[in-house]
Amino acid sequence: MTEPLAIVKLQPKIYNQYGNPLLDCVSRVPVDLAAVTVVMSELDKEVVDLVWGRPSSGAVSASIFRRWAQGFVFSENEHTALEQFEGGPCAVIAPVQAFLLKNIVFNRECSNWRQMSEEGQKTALCSTLSEILESACSSPSTGFCLVTWAKGQSPHTSTHTNTQSQSQTQDVPDPESSQPPQEQSPTALAAEDLGFERFHSDIHKRTVMSVTDLREEVLSLYHTWRGCCGVLLFLYSVILTKGIENIRNEIQDTMEPLIDPVHGHGSQSLVNLLVTGHAVSNVWDGDRECSGMKLHGIHKQASVGFLTLMESLRFCKVGAFLKSPKFPIWILGSETHLSVFFTKEMSLVGPESPSEQARRVFQSFDPEDNGFIPESLLEDVMKALDLVSEPE
Repeated sequence: MTEPLAIVKLQPKIYNQYGNPLLDCVSRVPVDLAAVTVVMSELDKEVVDLVWGRPSSGAVSASIFRRWAQGFVFSENEHTALEQFEGGPCAVIAPVQAFLLKNIVFNRECSNWRQMSEEGQKTALCSTLSEILESACSSPSTGFCLVTWAKGQSPHTSTHTNTQSQSQTQDVPDPESSQPPQEQSPTALAAEDLGFERFHSDIHKRTVMSVTDLREEVLSLYHTWRGCCGVLLFLYSVILTKGIENIRNEIQDTMEPLIDPVHGHGSQSLVNLLVTGHAVSNVWDGDRECSGMKLHGIHKQASVGFLTLMESLRFCKVGAFLKSPKFPIWILGSETHLSVFFTKEMSLVGPESPSEQARRVFQSFDPEDNGFIPESLLEDVMKALDLVSEPE
């Protein structure tokens, strides 16, 4: 079996004695959310509330926004690995990395998954982003939304940008890109002068109606995804493609934003949205009733899986749909970070066996994991399993 490989990288962070991340040492410059509502002409204010919430101070931390303002940047050492530079955006980068690996390792003829040309990176990344957008789309008739820079508003490349990547991009401009050649350089971090308000005043959305058009548009925006705020632009695209109301109907606590306003990490609903296309807050199989309230979970086998250290501490229970995905690729959650590991050994995953199906259905009628159910529910269990369920 191929040795699993963790590939999403994170720079060191500072923790206290309890293992919790401390707040950034960077000065927190408050960002006025009220100002954003004035300048956002095409993007609904609800997107900002859904993603960033409404902090008690009335402002979003400038340091948290800066940490999220990176693009999808490939590692120079691992050509199929995406890099993360500061804490927070792993909630988007890790799912994209998982699907990226699926398309490279299992859908590509080349046997050496570690080696990939720049053109191969472009094709793989854009097809991955398109796949996630297609999965998030609730109704094809409503089309797909792409959030991009307004014409002429793309920020200049950051001083953090890799010099070699700059020269390569500027020397060979992509004819399909919607940006001018001088604005196509990939950037690791956001331009220093780009703030929360300017970001939202400089972006707009556009809609495409077919999958073919979507794939072409995503490919033409390759340098946008790689550049400043590419992660946020893609996140906003997924949210508007899914529909704000649809996301609110799936999230368990609508008051909880997708990005934590204190530490800047993404919520489980955000991870589930990117992995499964549904922004549910739980990781178990199916829906469960708890004190008269219906709690939504995962309803079908995912293409890539999710595991978490929190299950070993009995804080949650991951269902079979995420533990045994279609491909042996898993996002692994710890207290503070998400990583990705995988293997080529397909025998580790596969279709659900009859016994696994029986356990899953039984557990859906046993939400508290007691190991038994009332006799009155036996008929419902048998019906769900398509077994003999005559009252006698």
